[in-house]
Parts: sequence; C-alpha cells; structure tokens
Amino acid sequence: MTQKAARGRFGFARSQGFTLLELLVVMAIIGLLAAYVGPKYFAQLGGAEHKTAKAQIEAFAKALDTFRLDAGRYPTTAEGLNALMSKPVNVRTWSGPYLAKEIPLDPWGKPYIYKIPGTRGRDFDVVSYGSDGQPGGTEVAADIFN
Repeated sequence: MTQKAARGRFGFARSQGFTLLELLVVMAIIGLLAAYVGPKYFAQLGGAEHKTAKAQIEAFAKALDTFRLDAGRYPTTAEGLNALMSKPVNVRTWSGPYLAKEIPLDPWGKPYIYKIPGTRGRDFDVVSYGSDGQPGGTEVAADIFN
C-alpha cells in the first residue's frame, strides 16, 4: 500500500519544511532590521552613560555642600572626594559619611576628578572626561562638569 501525501484544506499537498529561498528571505529581513535598530540602540547607550555620570556628579556636589556646612570648608584637592567617606585629619566637625555607598568610578571605569578652586566661577569642579578619558572631546567623549 502506498502512502498518499498529506493534503491541506484546499487539496494542495502540505510541505514538511521551509525551502532554502524562504529561509534566505527571512534572514535578509532579520539582517535589515538589525542594521536599522542596532545603531539607534547603541546611540542610546552612549547617552545613558552621560546621564549616569551627570547624576553621580550632582550627587557629589550635594554631598560636598553638606560637607562644607559641617566643616566650614570644602575638601582640599589633596583630600579629594574621599573626604566624603572618611574624616580628614584636620577637620573637627565631620558628620559623614556623606554618601550612602563607596565613591564609584565614572561609567567608563575611570575615577572622577575633583579640583578646588573650580573653574568657570565655581567653588569646586567634579569632572568626568567622558569615554576617551582625556580633557575636551565631543559627543560621548565630551567632558562632564558639575
């Protein structure tokens, strides 16, 4: 007895798989979607790193202002941001730590730069040099200041 091909609803023989052409068309569509979506996704990632660095710098600025209220001055450049976590030797009234967690690295894995006096008319500067870790730069390599 011979087996008959399985028939679909309209009497046509049903296929048991996909043809090579169908698979190539699907792969081409997936490739086009990835080429369109990929750059947009990675552009957002760079923006997220800048927003994270800006938020961390703002948190440092608030903690530094609280330090100044307690100690009567901002930490020196030598004391740096570590003065927010452990009491400097020559400070009498210190009510820290002023941050809930240890001082993080910037989103690119480099330490934040703290300078006193600051530039641009500020009391202090807290800076991340962006993705390239060098002063200056544009886009994701741009410097981020308080």
